[in-house]
Amino acid sequence: MLNSLLEGFLLGLGAAVPLGPINILIMNHALKSYKSAVCIGLGAMSADMIYLLLILLGVATVFNNALFMLGLGLLGSFFLAYMAYSIFSSRHNHLDKVEQVASEKSVSIKSLMKYYFQGLVLTGLNPYTIAFWLSIAGYTVNQNLNPIFTVVGMFCAILLWIMLMPYFVHKSKHKISAKISYYISMGSSVVLGFFALSLLINLFKEIL
Repeated sequence: MLNSLLEGFLLGLGAAVPLGPINILIMNHALKSYKSAVCIGLGAMSADMIYLLLILLGVATVFNNALFMLGLGLLGSFFLAYMAYSIFSSRHNHLDKVEQVASEKSVSIKSLMKYYFQGLVLTGLNPYTIAFWLSIAGYTVNQNLNPIFTVVGMFCAILLWIMLMPYFVHKSKHKISAKISYYISMGSSVVLGFFALSLLINLFKEIL
């Protein structure tokens, strides 16, 4: 059981730490508001839990439908492009100004839910999320790991990451000038745009 918990924890770190669309989004928002960044991470983790639950319930066969995966990928790439544009359009906002706005909205559950759903939708519309959890399910079976302890270990690692990573980013924001903030926003929008384009290209490759 302890081995399953430890392997699950390491697998969770392997899933959470690499630079991807969600981490880019979390880091970008963490510079402005810690709560909004955490909500994005919680939304992404919720999407992971939903897919894992569906796989455990035996409905993974739905994911083998090429048309379903194509539609999911198209929606995912368009949403990524929208998030890239959203960050790009706010690139001129200074951190102190954004932080003031974020502080005013911090008591609003509605605003936090918006960020939660951003993380949920962005992860939920990513076909690679499904592929990852299918591979994890296969790995758990092949290694004779306890599925419950493995899953607990994984989500403990993911939760730890989405709580600590934006915290350290948020605490270092005072070292970031307006010019650097501008370039971070530009870089974030370019990277998210790259992910959107890459996903779209891979979908067309599979079709052809």
